[in-house]
Amino acid sequence: MAQLPPGIRFITSFSRDQWYRAFIFTLTFFLYASFHLSRKPISIVKGELHKHCAASHEVELSSYREYAAQIQPVKKPSNASQCGWEPFDKNNYKQLLGALDYSFLCAYAIGMYLSGIIGERLPIRYYLTVGMLASGLFTAMFGLGYFYNIHNLWFYIMAQIANGLVQTTGWPSVVTCIGNWFGKGRRGLIMGIWNSHTSVGNILGSLIAAYWVSTCWGLSFVMPGVIIAVMGIFCFLFLIEHPKDISCSSTPSSDPEMQHLLIDTENCTASLNSSSAVTGEGRHGTSAISFLGALRIPGVIEFSLCLLFAKLVSYTFLFWLPLYITNVEHLDAKRAGDLSTLFDVGGIFGGILAGLISDRLEKRASTCGMMLLLAAPTLYMFSAVSKMGLEATVVMLLISGALVNGPYALITTAVSADLGTHKSLKGNARALSTVTAIIDGTGSVGAALGPLLAGLISPSGWNNVFYMLMVADACALLFLLRLIQKELWCNADHTLFKEH
Repeated sequence: MAQLPPGIRFITSFSRDQWYRAFIFTLTFFLYASFHLSRKPISIVKGELHKHCAASHEVELSSYREYAAQIQPVKKPSNASQCGWEPFDKNNYKQLLGALDYSFLCAYAIGMYLSGIIGERLPIRYYLTVGMLASGLFTAMFGLGYFYNIHNLWFYIMAQIANGLVQTTGWPSVVTCIGNWFGKGRRGLIMGIWNSHTSVGNILGSLIAAYWVSTCWGLSFVMPGVIIAVMGIFCFLFLIEHPKDISCSSTPSSDPEMQHLLIDTENCTASLNSSSAVTGEGRHGTSAISFLGALRIPGVIEFSLCLLFAKLVSYTFLFWLPLYITNVEHLDAKRAGDLSTLFDVGGIFGGILAGLISDRLEKRASTCGMMLLLAAPTLYMFSAVSKMGLEATVVMLLISGALVNGPYALITTAVSADLGTHKSLKGNARALSTVTAIIDGTGSVGAALGPLLAGLISPSGWNNVFYMLMVADACALLFLLRLIQKELWCNADHTLFKEH
């Protein structure tokens, strides 16, 4: 008998279950990457919607009010002005651009609370497919304003609101699906790698939007809209919600490696665990958990409030970083968009590192707290060092991206999955989507506030924006202090128990 080729031997070395898990891991990775890909264009196009143009005489850029006064008498074409796209060419452009961000993120935050509850009562594949097709439509709708010469602010705000609502279908669906396929063992590392889809989507979205931003910014929205719609079709054709649907074996819901990852370890159960976290229906594992029942799971409220401030910082960077680079480094919109992707590159490493450390230490809250503690002084350094040149900006973008996105990634993935399969649920596997939606929905409130505050504060100076971000990081850490303390106490009690 002839020896099998190396490639075939490699394929047959993995079981059928392993191949299916790898497929679902990859598919959900690219499905959610397309969501972030479609959110990124607005931050890239901001530099084109409002340009720092020069009038016929020299404009003093250090004072925007003087600049606005100089160009006010200049007659502008009906379709666009020398300073960008009407109505964003006025001196209140930062507030108007902030309103676009706030419209999307506020709708996203409100919709997220409903999305998890609805998602647990509908087939994930259908729910996610409809959401992705609708997201493609409303993302492209914003870009159509360019082709149809639309200058009504409310058109763009309504496109953002609609897009924010339908995009809430994504996160609870993919986290529930990946939680169904992967058990708790090494969940932090696995989900840390998987969560890099956020940064990959941001990077691809930045590059795609930047390619057309200076020539035809409408395509910066239309093309991402087409991509997420196509991925929605792939979702409908290939997504498998649960391993039992194709007779695959499920990974164990508990794993010795993970017994101390959350504050409900065996030594702390009496003080923290509460059987009231589950409704009567949930105990039988047949009905979805109620909203209040999910809130009673130990750790859900603390991690939700922590994520509110962590996401505030992350999304402020997501929506305002290219414009900040444009102002500080005096680069055009395309180059600023390309440079901003380094923040997301750092975020990839930060998410993986957070997952790896939390698995090794068996402490989710302490890992988040450690990174938040380092993030605040790093943000101060970023605001100071970024003015020293391009090379310093590159280094600080990578470091800041890792420390800002690390806790955000860990809480929205591994922590959400751990809490959604908390033992107080007594085997109810239908709580994961609701828990994920509560945590991410609360975080999205911060995501809405961050860009809005940045738009209001930035006219007084970018340094004040960074001070706001540092305060937010400190607040995020504050909400985790009780959980960090419990983790340390539980670890000390466990060590004493082993010694005796």
